[in-house]
Amino acid sequence: MTEITCKLLVIGAGPGGYVCAIRAGQLGIDTVIVESTKLGGSCLNVGCIPSKAMIHVAEEFEKAAEAAAGKTPFGLTAAEPKLDLKQAVAWKDGIVQRLNNGVAALLRKAKVKIVHGKARFRDGKTVVVETETGPKTIQAEAIVIATGSAPVELPFLPFGGSVISSTGALALTEVPKRLVVVGGGYIGLELGTAFAKLGAKVTVVEAQDKILPLYDAELTGPISKRLTALGVEVLTGAKALGPTPKGDGLRIETADGKERSLPADKILVTVGRKPVTEGLSLENLVLDMDGRFIRIGERCETAMRGIYAIGDVTGEPMLAHRAMAQGEMVAEIVAGLPRAWDKRGIAAICFTDPEIVSVGLSPDEAKRAGHELKIGQFPFAANGRAMTRHGEAGFVRVVAQAGSELVLGIQAVGQGVSELSAAFGLAIEMGATLQDIAGTIHAHPTLGEAFPEAAMKALGHALHI
Repeated sequence: MTEITCKLLVIGAGPGGYVCAIRAGQLGIDTVIVESTKLGGSCLNVGCIPSKAMIHVAEEFEKAAEAAAGKTPFGLTAAEPKLDLKQAVAWKDGIVQRLNNGVAALLRKAKVKIVHGKARFRDGKTVVVETETGPKTIQAEAIVIATGSAPVELPFLPFGGSVISSTGALALTEVPKRLVVVGGGYIGLELGTAFAKLGAKVTVVEAQDKILPLYDAELTGPISKRLTALGVEVLTGAKALGPTPKGDGLRIETADGKERSLPADKILVTVGRKPVTEGLSLENLVLDMDGRFIRIGERCETAMRGIYAIGDVTGEPMLAHRAMAQGEMVAEIVAGLPRAWDKRGIAAICFTDPEIVSVGLSPDEAKRAGHELKIGQFPFAANGRAMTRHGEAGFVRVVAQAGSELVLGIQAVGQGVSELSAAFGLAIEMGATLQDIAGTIHAHPTLGEAFPEAAMKALGHALHI
């Protein structure tokens, strides 16, 4: 059995793991990273990157279809579009492969040793990795668990055949004529919207009484309207029961307690994600857990000294950029640097149509925390850039303390608002006040102008509404 010793061992080469390893290597730490599949994790290979690629394909196809139907307001016409989904998937896979190669190159540049295989803990300092050439034993002073998450499988709708996960949806080479999406969260709605634009008849089944239940009705309202315009049927308060007897659809219980069958060529199950810890032999460690997730402190430390956990394996929010920030911080902590972080500045984004961005506290969350508020909201219907992009639905909203005018949260819904997330996060991170935002000159014409306008609205002197 091959034996390896190092100062830092990172288990999992997703966004959190590979960033942690790269930063550690930059700091001169002898680092080993273990990955059982492809470098980049779920985000790069079957999540964030490929889903955004396919969302882009769907958007372009919809634009071409609107031009062919003479539905553009500015007079553009075109021939009837045709899509080769196999070619689109190949294009998406090419992007993923280039990024895979990029991660490998960055790890090599940082002098990180890459070990491909499945890791399991022997104890708090020792990990055994099953590789193609046999087991390797790795002894490390510090270990980071960054194994990520995987789609939750429903026992009465196991993945296989017509029942697919988000991973399967991104590998389809034909657009299903009828697609039923189980779960009205961001993953289900992102992919469901994309397939609706590509021509599928989409039905969304959500057990709660609203889609995107983590967001307030003001933010989700424009998305509901867009789904209706796309012909997507949304059934809230409905429960999936299982496949139809012939396997050609899904049985559900509707909000009024009646059973109904939904015809479907594919059933996409997006009801959440679970931590990937199976096979790690965590029973050989003494960790505190939050259900199936690993409990961590403010510096991503676990209950065992020298063992850290980052990313999805530690629970919500399951966001790649959260994992990256945690990975960078842990590498610097292992190097002996004074580091901490504040999760308040993490942006959550739904790449739906229109998009949603939320940073910090929503109005309801701020009220529950006991704050008296000043809230300013500016509509994109009054923003020149939004109007020229034919995307004037939505708004920017700023939530601030009434007395100090400290900004507590920022939300937006609209086409392209994901690109405003950096400005929103920076404002929260830097402790901006309403006056700070209102006094920052934003370029014209841009969507970003809605940000200071919302702050000015909260201050009582909006200029363009």
